[in-house]
Amino acid sequence: MLPVAASPVRIEASLDPRLSRWMWLVKWFLAIPHYIVLFFLWIAFALVTFVAFFAILITGRYPRSLFDFNVGVLRWNWRVAYYAHTALGTDQYPPFALRDVPDYPARFDVDYPEHLSRGLVLVKWWLLAIPQYIVVGILVGGWGSSDGWRYSGLIPYLSLVAVIILAVKARYPGHLFDFLLGLVRWAARVTAYAMLMTDRYPPFRIDMGGLEPVPAKTL
Repeated sequence: MLPVAASPVRIEASLDPRLSRWMWLVKWFLAIPHYIVLFFLWIAFALVTFVAFFAILITGRYPRSLFDFNVGVLRWNWRVAYYAHTALGTDQYPPFALRDVPDYPARFDVDYPEHLSRGLVLVKWWLLAIPQYIVVGILVGGWGSSDGWRYSGLIPYLSLVAVIILAVKARYPGHLFDFLLGLVRWAARVTAYAMLMTDRYPPFRIDMGGLEPVPAKTL
């Protein structure tokens, strides 16, 4: 087996051992204030990424302040997703913050790259990432190719299965949680790569579990 290389993108979560059996039915409603804020944050995220594209193309560097802002948006989005619709593994309401909150059970971070390829920035977000987009489309769902129909991805489907089991058995299935986090981790790595935040191509690999895998030590 090949050793696991450390990823510059880290997404982690811990499962609340005392989850409510029924609160997941209303979390999407409770998260509406977050959705409103995130709507504007995603607009800013797109503008910042546009500016960063030219900065990388000219200088080979992603301006640190812009990078930290975009990481903060992805971090905020992950906390809300984990609470309200992806895995739904906590009843703790997400904080309104771009910064890392160490005691919140869902965390996200990306290592800042000191240098990025000026050539790759022209092709990685569309051409090189096409195989990954196909996989992520299966995982998260999206628009179909005709008639504007929309299909649900594997992650939303499995999240629903998990909370239905929680409601019936009063216990969140641990193996399903680990698998869900592996799928989310894959999608997060592709997002960071496509949004120009790293040159490390996302592996075609599901790293399961709430914690990032520990890289194998080389002798």
